[in-house]
Amino acid sequence: MLTKKTRLMMVGLLVSGVLVGCGSNDKKAKDSKDSGIEVNEKGMPIVKENLKMTMMAPGAGVAEWKDLSMLKDYSKMTNIDFKYTTPPLSDFATKLNLAFASGDLPDIIFGAGGNLSSGMELDYGQQGILVELEDLIPKYAPNLNKLMDEDPSIRKSITTPDGHIYSLPSVVRSSTGIWPRWPLWYNGEWLENLDVKELPKTTEEFYKLLVRFRDEDPNGNGKKDEIPISDEKMDSIRPWLMGAFGMKDQGIEEVDGKVRYAAMTDNYKEFVTYMNRLYKEGLLDSEIYSQSEEQKKGKGQDDRLGVFADWFSYFSTGQTEAEGLKNPMFQPLTSPVSKKAVVPGSPRLVRGTFVITKDNPSPEASLRWADHFYTEEGYELLNRGTEGDLWEYVKNDKGEEVKVYTKNYDVAKAEENRGKVSPSYGINVPGLEPDLEPINVDPNDPGSVEFSNFIAKETEEKIVPNAEVPFPLIYLTKEEQDKVSATSTDIRTYVEQMEAKFITGVEPISNWDKYVETLKSMDMDAFVKIYQDGYDRWAKS
Repeated sequence: MLTKKTRLMMVGLLVSGVLVGCGSNDKKAKDSKDSGIEVNEKGMPIVKENLKMTMMAPGAGVAEWKDLSMLKDYSKMTNIDFKYTTPPLSDFATKLNLAFASGDLPDIIFGAGGNLSSGMELDYGQQGILVELEDLIPKYAPNLNKLMDEDPSIRKSITTPDGHIYSLPSVVRSSTGIWPRWPLWYNGEWLENLDVKELPKTTEEFYKLLVRFRDEDPNGNGKKDEIPISDEKMDSIRPWLMGAFGMKDQGIEEVDGKVRYAAMTDNYKEFVTYMNRLYKEGLLDSEIYSQSEEQKKGKGQDDRLGVFADWFSYFSTGQTEAEGLKNPMFQPLTSPVSKKAVVPGSPRLVRGTFVITKDNPSPEASLRWADHFYTEEGYELLNRGTEGDLWEYVKNDKGEEVKVYTKNYDVAKAEENRGKVSPSYGINVPGLEPDLEPINVDPNDPGSVEFSNFIAKETEEKIVPNAEVPFPLIYLTKEEQDKVSATSTDIRTYVEQMEAKFITGVEPISNWDKYVETLKSMDMDAFVKIYQDGYDRWAKS
């Protein structure tokens, strides 16, 4: 059996090694010859002489980055060491803005995601604070470059209106990557107890099944304690049920090239009317707006939930993976106002995950450091660490070498365990996320493999054929970003408050027109036009 050190060396050996800008500025990335740092274009280490740099990233609070074994191992592979500044995720946006304002910037900004807005990226890039990457990528990020050649939409989505690339993306190609959020799951035992042979396909069929969940004691305890459908607020129910009414997002969405604010449409009115019906009849959890995730999970573990949201169903029910195979994923619905089943699909790409700043001693080495994560072996290293961290190879009863979790691994705290090993925890990281080889708890029990296949099959059958991206990843100018930022929070807050009031009956649906007029008074026409202009630029690029 190969040792951890040997496998690490093998991973290093596996590492292999545009768009023309329509604008330019004087502050170009430094050439490796000018910097005096010799960068190996292939293989490991990346640099012959040890290179020290600084990195700023959001901290999820599980462990200090200097103690993460994955980063320690990768430092040895690359010969690049970092000093990390990791303010808490909740405070990261403020700290990042302060760093830009003061000019006291790290060499690399990692995992910023949405905290580095499109307007910020364009503005700081044009000022020369962020390094232009498009000319360096073909040579020093060949894995990402190959990916962009195979899927031109990636390059299109990370190229700013001035023709430059200032940040690297997270590209998701795993089976679950298309999910917009946690799926809804049916309680399989309840379906079996009620002899349900086919899942609902229309909103009316769904309503009738929820009534059966409420009235026919599907958990078999003789009490009327069943909750047909539950969530925390409406954050997970909303994207799945809105699709039945022809919408992909509560806010800005694009339909046949036309941008609209969905929460003002007649379709949205039908959605909140339907949800109000469920709430009034005791089908929607009466505590949906007050309960925590833990409280919702508690109800699931008490077998009181019929339809519920979670990443995997057994996270809420307390079941095993094998038992979770019985809980089918939600089947997208149609309604009288939408004969086509629609679910919002993730764009499967996040910008702003890796940015190089102007004083970086070697943009070339920095790019190579990140580019490894655009390979499957590189992403697995980033996500799971090396052998002995979370997993190891052992032989099963058939003499086959299989990957299993280490003995001290607590499956119930899977994400927390990963957060103690890898920086890929709670944030979007640069790289290509594929479907990684499943890891089993027991070398003789392929349960995790079976569950992974189940998830892939459910996703392929129910989500993929019906998924539509609500709105592409566009770039807004700094001026546009400032304008929408000034009103977006107020608009979103008002819409969410009114949604809750309409659904719970605090505000009668008869006041819909007044609600729409209030939104119009919040300069909604100008708000939508900014996104329409941005979309038109993107469509023509």
